[in-house]
Amino acid sequence: MSNMRGIYTNVNDIRKRVYAEIAKLSYEYKEGDLAKMEAIPYKIIPGEVSVYRDSVFLERAIVRERMRLAMGLNLRSAADQAPVSDRAEECVKEEKYYEPPLINIIKFACHSCPDNVVKVSDGCQGCLAHPCMIVCPKGAISFKGGKSTIDQEKCIKCGKCMDVCPYGAILRLKRPCASACGMNAINSDEYGRANIDYDKCVSCGMCLANCPFGAIADKSQIFQTIQAIRSDVPVYAAVAPSIDGQFGPGMTPEKLRPALMALGFKDAVEVAIGADLCTLEEAKDFLKEVPAEKPFMATSCCPAWAMMAKKLFPEQSNYISMALTPMVLTGRLIKKNHPGCKVAFIGPCAAKKLEAGRRTIRSDIDFVLTYEEVMGMFEAKDVDFAKLENMDTVHGASADGRGFAVGGGVAQAVVNCIKEMYPDKEIKTAGAQGLADCKKLLTLAKAGKYNGYLLEGMACPGGCVAGAGTIQPIPKSTAAVTAHMKVSTNQRANQSNYQDILSGLEEGLFDAPEN
Repeated sequence: MSNMRGIYTNVNDIRKRVYAEIAKLSYEYKEGDLAKMEAIPYKIIPGEVSVYRDSVFLERAIVRERMRLAMGLNLRSAADQAPVSDRAEECVKEEKYYEPPLINIIKFACHSCPDNVVKVSDGCQGCLAHPCMIVCPKGAISFKGGKSTIDQEKCIKCGKCMDVCPYGAILRLKRPCASACGMNAINSDEYGRANIDYDKCVSCGMCLANCPFGAIADKSQIFQTIQAIRSDVPVYAAVAPSIDGQFGPGMTPEKLRPALMALGFKDAVEVAIGADLCTLEEAKDFLKEVPAEKPFMATSCCPAWAMMAKKLFPEQSNYISMALTPMVLTGRLIKKNHPGCKVAFIGPCAAKKLEAGRRTIRSDIDFVLTYEEVMGMFEAKDVDFAKLENMDTVHGASADGRGFAVGGGVAQAVVNCIKEMYPDKEIKTAGAQGLADCKKLLTLAKAGKYNGYLLEGMACPGGCVAGAGTIQPIPKSTAAVTAHMKVSTNQRANQSNYQDILSGLEEGLFDAPEN
């Protein structure tokens, strides 16, 4: 996995500028008028000399495709001849909101990175011992010009030469997007460019977050959300608990509601409330079903983890909790309290777009935005957090509900809830972060190693604070979430201010949608 997460790079800057321009376009949009789109690539990439790649024309072509994806439109190839605004009005059609694929590779932005190639670097000192040549089982290494050379046709990528080089001069080059993909869903096309196998992809977005060339992007709903905000229908923001710290130190919990209202949202509700409700449901289900009906139970809140289980472990996927996710529970609650409104989930996750795309979920969640996308909206509206008045925090969720944002937090919340009800009951847990490790976890569970356990799976290493749409460094975000947990009035899910919901405030709140 790449260590560049949390570093503000040129890739992040271009993404933010594209999102900001699309947000401005949407705030100013008049029906049928998208001609302003044509000027945006020249605003983002000005002048005649390229800054990032060999050609300024290539840079603008990439920006055009980023713009279309940011409007929720389908990607086009370099062979398509049309203005960027061609048929762009289709983005306001509801059936286009979640049209697959959600994760896309802009092919002409792809660097065609080497995929699993063992290569000698300039660090080679041409030493007398030649240990790399000695240990190579295929005779693929020779010395030319005083340097070690690897014959790629003979090399089997065993890595023995890497292990014995005294200078660490032999490297294994792997495509960053493929290395980050825990589903092995990325391969090469006929030109050596990255290609996604959508039968394997679960839309976790780790490829997107780890591509150093910014060639991978997901579809956004910025344009559609803002159009809803500008309509007569109130739009509520449902904010994920990983939001703490994402917009910098100026965005305190007391600034969150006024900041989102400055974008045009009616109000904001924290999804940690839904996390509290999810915790109570999962605790109840675990006590009832394990081990009487199921050998183990797995948490349900990460859609990429759940989709991975369905694709690779269909039998074990039945042991994932049927509790609705915090996003869906919060959206359903908001809509029951404010009939006729729309709900935009704001969170860290590309896979939440996949979850919200299910037809049974669309009645609960209308739009999904990442923190990156919302930052673009703040830029478009020139929102200055320092000038906003403080308001009450978003609502009264528990510390454990807010802890859903970090790895291990979901399982811990369920354990704490059960302990509140049954202090003497011991609950065994195991967890995994990153889909590669999640696969290992379910493989062991399938073999019976975790009978009686509560399992937590998180597609992103570090938990939701490491999602593909996050902005801040992962440790910094984790610390911000932990700090918010410590000042929470209520610590456990069963102490949530929304406890009265459990007495049947709204019939059907917990009914699971059909798949």
